[in-house]
Amino acid sequence: MKDRLREACGIFGIYGHPEASKITYLGLYALQHRGQESAGIVSSDGKQLYIHKQMGLVADVFNKHILEGLPGTSAIGHVRYSTTGTSTLENAQPLLVNYTRGSMAIAHNGNLVNAHELRVRLESRGSIFQSTMDTEVIVHLFATSRAKGFINRIIDALLHIKGAYSLLFLTENKLIAVRDPHGFRPLAIGKLRNAYVIASETCAFDLIEASFIREVDPGEIVVLDKNGIQFYKPFKVIKKTQCIFEYIYFSRPDSVVFGKNIYLVRKELGKQLAREQPADADIIVPVPDSGVPAAIGYCEESGIPFQMGIIRNHYVGRTFIEPEQSIRHFGVKVKLNAVKEIIGGKRIVLIDDSIVRGTTGRKIVKMVRNAGAKEVHVRISSPPIHYPCYYGIDTPTRRELIASSHTIEEICKYLTADSLGYLSIEGLRQAVKDVDNEFCYACFRGDYPVEFPTSDFIAQGSIFDID
Repeated sequence: MKDRLREACGIFGIYGHPEASKITYLGLYALQHRGQESAGIVSSDGKQLYIHKQMGLVADVFNKHILEGLPGTSAIGHVRYSTTGTSTLENAQPLLVNYTRGSMAIAHNGNLVNAHELRVRLESRGSIFQSTMDTEVIVHLFATSRAKGFINRIIDALLHIKGAYSLLFLTENKLIAVRDPHGFRPLAIGKLRNAYVIASETCAFDLIEASFIREVDPGEIVVLDKNGIQFYKPFKVIKKTQCIFEYIYFSRPDSVVFGKNIYLVRKELGKQLAREQPADADIIVPVPDSGVPAAIGYCEESGIPFQMGIIRNHYVGRTFIEPEQSIRHFGVKVKLNAVKEIIGGKRIVLIDDSIVRGTTGRKIVKMVRNAGAKEVHVRISSPPIHYPCYYGIDTPTRRELIASSHTIEEICKYLTADSLGYLSIEGLRQAVKDVDNEFCYACFRGDYPVEFPTSDFIAQGSIFDID
């Protein structure tokens, strides 16, 4: 549904495995929820790099024949959901380039807030860009660096950029992982027999039966090569501002992110929501699948029975053909269906993780009412979203965010609900046990932890694709 926040991508890498590209394929399969628009893999056999990337889902982009054409014992992969800019193959990742000392591939999750400023500077010095990705800025900074040694050139390049980045670099004989000093986006290290693996989420490790070692620390560089694994922390230590929406929506419930299991965190959000926003109702109904863990927590805390009163069709693709005789709210109905036998005549608590524009929520409330619901009390397991994100999330402009210009009472009326309750920011912090204020809440409060170089960025958004 378009009325949702979108995580922009997922990255996966492996070093020291005879079937590196196949393992990377499986890792990307597990991370498909983080990006459904394009997928790519670059592998290395120690002598050269091989690449295949296309628009589409992982299962459609790769097959056995293609994976056999990606030989070697190391590989990195990327799944992408484009945000601003065009959706084209040249903007798919990983990005593979040749330079004076060989080849290098890069995969990026995040967004550089000073990318436009850097691009203008680089172009004035003769750099020619092949895409609209902010990731390509990193490549040009690396190429123009005068630092000695591959790792030092990466460090020098990253010292110029501001924003969010979890990165994987692949050369003929090295795999390097980097997480930005703020720690916005997640990145984890695992072990698969004698091979090391790096992924956006630990659910990728579970599929390939790799063991989770630990998360890459904010500001840390991890180098994998013939000498094993080395760790560097060359950047100034600053306050962590990890993305709170990884807990609320983006990450898979079976992943461990920022030290906590996502499912258990979301259940706790639901419990806290029940304490703050109780409702006099007969049943609790989640909006599947995003609202399920919070609804279970709300049920446990409130004692109101849980029912799957809305069923999701899991086999709907990205596009579908609507009949010429229009069906009202077709886009929602083709994906979600209210069960009249469960909802009819009941006062229900309808639980979801967030409200962005509100258009989808309005259609769902009306669908539930048409199924016979007596009352509909909407409860949201996050605070109202007032501000766009510029750190790697596809967020509408502020004027498109319904909470930025409407009161809770006005939103409730627009949704056609009987009542509406959000989780408070303090309740959110309490649920995730954020004692040291280590998360970014900018989408709720507007207190952006990384400054923007121009006012145009906030007004119009970056001209780059967010990866």
